Formats: sequence, structure tokens, C-alpha cells
Amino acid sequence: MIKKLKALISENRENQAFIIRQNKELEWAHVYHDSIRGKAYLENLPLNIGRWAGNYPFFYLLNRIMSDAKPQHILEFGLGESSKFISSYLQQDLSSRTHQIIEHDINWANAFTNKFKLSEISKILICPLVIKKINNYDVNCYKGLTDVLRGTFDFYLIDGPFGSPHYSRYDITFMAERLSSSDDFIIVIDDFDRVGEKETCRALCALFQRKKIKTYTQVYSGLKEVWVLTSPKYRFLTSI
Repeated sequence: MIKKLKALISENRENQAFIIRQNKELEWAHVYHDSIRGKAYLENLPLNIGRWAGNYPFFYLLNRIMSDAKPQHILEFGLGESSKFISSYLQQDLSSRTHQIIEHDINWANAFTNKFKLSEISKILICPLVIKKINNYDVNCYKGLTDVLRGTFDFYLIDGPFGSPHYSRYDITFMAERLSSSDDFIIVIDDFDRVGEKETCRALCALFQRKKIKTYTQVYSGLKEVWVLTSPKYRFLTSI
């Protein structure tokens, strides 16, 4: 009887937690739609929000980054709905901007580009998956990433490759090694509600502390969580 009661209490808590997350997601949906009002190129953009793609807090944050921070050099891990969003923004202003997308699956890239035309400055680079040992764990990484990418970016959007149980999407730490205290940057990591992404975010924070680079962080929550880290210039993105 006691076991049944404990199981019932546990189930009830899980249901309540889900309802809370669901209500947050619905609230973010309204906030997102208000934030793109008057931008016909976004209002008419066919987006599949949620599931494997980013959720409403993710796309609200992305909209604020593109409209308010106006990043000039964008690196995106994972080709998908966010690529559509960024590309549509860039179509409005192509001057002195770059948008590099890293994708591991050539078949998906072909299927995507057959249905959606990216901006002329949005470039897809295919880097196959490879398993690397990170702190004794097997982690999905992009093969040869740091060899084919040069320099730094001011916006890093991390929603690929496939998640790993531990130190998921760890490639961003290799790219962040290039950053210094004189750089202005934004890093966004989707699926922060998962253990592997949390471990990578902690590793990033430790990296910046070691390099004595001041940063600010925030978590935006709905059905999923998205994590943002910024240099001082973009601190406002942690309180929007």
C-alpha cells in the first residue's frame, strides 16, 4: 500500500511539473508571436517549432539576438528550422555578414535545400560525425571542425550534432578556446534540460574562468530549456 501511495505521489509530481512547463511554453508562444509582429518575412515563414527543433523560448531569444544584437558572423551547428529563421533575417540585410552552418548529413542537407532556399550568404559545410573521448565518455562530434573553420564568430548557435549522454555537443568548447577578453560574443545551446548539455555548459564556464573572460548566463525554460552565455556587451540578452 505504501509503495502504491509513493508511486501515485511521484506520478502526480511529474504531471504537475509537465503542466507547469507546458504553461510556460504557451506563454512563450504568445511572447514570441508578439515579438515578430510587423515582420512579414517572419510572420509568413513556415516554421516547425518544438519537437526536435527549438521551442518558443528558443525562437524568441533567436529573434531578439538577430534584431537587437545584430551579429555579423554567425556559426550554427545543425541545419534546420533555426537556419530558416536566420537566413530569412539575413535576406533583409546581406551587408558584411556571414552565416556558416555545420551539418553532418549530406542527405538531410540536400532534402532541406530542395524545399527551402537559404540566403546567398548562408553556407552549409558537411562535417561527418565522429566519436571522440571527452572525459572518458563517447561523444558525437564533427570531424575536422577546427581544421575547416578559421577565426572566431560573434554568435554561436548550438543545436547539433545529435545529443550525447555526456558532454553533448562539446565541439563548441574547441571553438571557444579561440575567444579572448577582447571579443564580443553570444553562445546559445539548445536542450539545456539534458545532462549532456549541462555538462558542456559547465565546461564552457570553466574555460572562460580559466581564460579570465567575463561572461553572463541565463536559462530560458518552456517544455525544453535553452541556455545563453554572453560577453559583457550582450549581457542584456540574459534579462529579456
